[in-house]
Order: sequence, then structure tokens, then C-alpha cells
Amino acid sequence: MRIPILAAIAALAAPFANAEPIAGYDRMDVRAAHRAFPLAASIWYPAGKKNYIVKIGDNPIFEGTPASVGAAVAGGKMPLVLFSHGSGGNMDTVSWLSSKLAGRGAMVLAVNHPGSTSGDSSPRRSVRLDERAADLSAALDAFLADPAFAAHVDRDRIVAVGFSLGGATALNLAGLRFSTNPETAYCRDADAMREDCIFFNNGGVDFRTLPAGFSAHMRDGRIAGAVAIDPAFTEMADAASIAAIDVPIGLINLGDEHRLPPVDVSQHGSDLARKLPDVTYSSIAPASHFTFLAPCKENASRMLAEEDDEPICDDPAGTDRRAVHDRIAERIAQFMGL
Repeated sequence: MRIPILAAIAALAAPFANAEPIAGYDRMDVRAAHRAFPLAASIWYPAGKKNYIVKIGDNPIFEGTPASVGAAVAGGKMPLVLFSHGSGGNMDTVSWLSSKLAGRGAMVLAVNHPGSTSGDSSPRRSVRLDERAADLSAALDAFLADPAFAAHVDRDRIVAVGFSLGGATALNLAGLRFSTNPETAYCRDADAMREDCIFFNNGGVDFRTLPAGFSAHMRDGRIAGAVAIDPAFTEMADAASIAAIDVPIGLINLGDEHRLPPVDVSQHGSDLARKLPDVTYSSIAPASHFTFLAPCKENASRMLAEEDDEPICDDPAGTDRRAVHDRIAERIAQFMGL
């Protein structure tokens, strides 16, 4: 028996009927001169009307986040977040954060970065930092040209936010450049067994001979600030570019004794948190790097272990992943004045 389409939509929405207000969600294709194919982009925003509801980012490992697909945008002007995912991630598996920020009155624009997204994460392509930053600048161009969204953007409150490799991208957009010294190359012998170095070494990446795009100046003047959660490559941040950054920066580290050394921006790591001219820094513990990822389903850890995959669902003892997510969203909201 066929189920009428309106009845099917109502049945899908029923489990969320008593939940908190659900954010609007839409997609757009972004044409970028530096890419052979259009970029996939997503948009989260406060919804002015309801539309049918689906879970975004739901898969066998991660729980999805309900969204009202294609709903009308709420009235007024809103701050805009440009979000960059980490290596091997994608724009939909961080829907928990996009939804929380939309719930506080922000719009969130994210893209899938070719060459460093889920199922397409290449060590060689992941060090082309200029392409990642250009992805978000191109997405912002398209977004501000779209009449459905452009009128709702407060153009004085556009902030780049990123996690891990995406944290480096957010900082890149704010004016930070990355460089390498052949005599003290990243992933040198002493660091060869670090998590990030194993990934890059397995791809044959030599940090003494990186592509020019790794050190490119990618400042986007429309960006009024940046928040980086466990950002990559800050050991390689160019000192002159650090001193020249003219927008506020928020830095967040996950974990204390479980913090990954490559993303530590405290005095125990790259010390970026003390070098930036205008910075707020915080750490959240107990947690680990992967605690940032979406809440995991009940059997996810077992499934990952059976596939000999990374233990991305195994948090340190005492960690409440959802509570950590709430604290991350609160830090970003405070930074943006939401």
C-alpha cells in the first residue's frame, strides 16, 4: 500500500514534535575557480517556518541532528559562521554544532573540502591549505549572492570556525600563515610516531618540500574573527603573521592529560595562545580530540574495533560527550556575543 506523501512527512517529523525548536537546513552548490567540480555546501539557520524534518549526518556510527529542510529563514540580520571540518570529516557530521549555533541565532555555512573529507582524505592534498581556505571564501561569495540568505547576514559579524585541520583553515582566513624550516621540519624523527605524522608519512608527505599553497596568505577581509578547536599545524605558524593578526581569535583545546600534542596551543605545545595579540583561550576536560565528533551510537565502538578503525567513539573516563559539546557551543557563542 502506498503511503501519501504528506502522511509520510508527518510520520517522519513525529519523533521530534516535542523537542526544542529545530533549525532550518539547506544545501547549495558552490562553483569555485580552483576546483574542477562544484563544492557541496550546507546552511543551518534559525527557521521562520516549519518544513519537513530529517536527521542530518545520521549513519551507522554517528547520531544525526534533526533539521527542518528548506524552511523559510527567520527575519532580521544574523551573524554568520563559516565552518571548516577536520581531516576525514565532513560538513554533516558536525551538525550538532551547526544546530546549536543556529539555535542561538546564528547562520552556519560549511563545505566539504575535496581531498580531506570523508572517504576522500589524502595526506598530499590535505597540506594544500590554500585550497581549503579558498573553499570557504568561494562559499561565502556564493552565499552573499543568494537572495534567500544574503539579506539576513550581519556582514560585520562573520566568523570562521574550524576543528583540527579545519582549525588551521579558520586561522588561515583570519590572517595566520604557516611555514616550514627544512632544518627543523615538522614530523621529524622524534615525532614520527605521532598520530598526525603517521598519516602524513604514510602518504609520502615531506615537510621540507611542501607545496607553495601550504604557506599562502589567505586572509579574507570579510572575516571579523576566528575560533579554532584543537587546530593543526600551529607549531608551524609564521611569527610575523601571528603578530599581524588584527581580529580577535578564540582557541579551544580538548582534554588535559589526554590532549593530542600536535594540537596543543598552550605553553606545553605551540604556545600560540600566548603569542596572539587578541586571544581568548580555554580547555575542556575530561575529553579528547575525537570528543568533538558527533555522539556515537550504541554499538559504534565495537563496529570500529572490528574494522580496525580509529577509536573515535572512545572518550576518556568520566567524559560526557554531549556536555562537552554544550561547552564548546557556549564558548563559541560567548566569543560571538550570541
